[in-house]
Amino acid sequence: MSALSEFRAAKDDFFRSDHDSPLQPQQQREFEGLSYYDEDATLSLGIAPAPFDEQAVIEMQTSTGEVASYLRWARISFEVAGEAAELTVFKDVQSSSLFLPFQDANAGGETYGAGRYLDVEEHDGRLHVDFNYAYNPYCAYNEQWSCPIPPAENRLTVAIRAGERSFDEAH
Repeated sequence: MSALSEFRAAKDDFFRSDHDSPLQPQQQREFEGLSYYDEDATLSLGIAPAPFDEQAVIEMQTSTGEVASYLRWARISFEVAGEAAELTVFKDVQSSSLFLPFQDANAGGETYGAGRYLDVEEHDGRLHVDFNYAYNPYCAYNEQWSCPIPPAENRLTVAIRAGERSFDEAH
């Protein structure tokens, strides 16, 4: 079993049985697992970030109409299926963890309409950006959660066919 397969199995178990799951109790009883794309090694990338000269704190709208504050930290450039793509990586102002919210060309169809997230780690000046771990925000499963909506600069015209797919309660 690969590390990704183990990660996904643990996540499905958390959603199915943990009291902190974003699913409602009825959803948990009927839950059979999340829907994922097959692993794609070409979407596991090591990218040198281009930090912004001025790293301003911005307020991202959330799914509940509130705002969340993030530091606009760096831009990354990469290719997906031969197409150039760029995204902004944000830094959580409280924890300093790196956060990559994005919306791809599949949003609203194969993937959650408001977009997906990716937690990014920096090692030796490069970012490990593995779209196979892209995940839906908790508001995709339960509207009571407040989730940052990816800003316009992180809306891609290319499809990222990796990570979690749209949530289907009947799945």
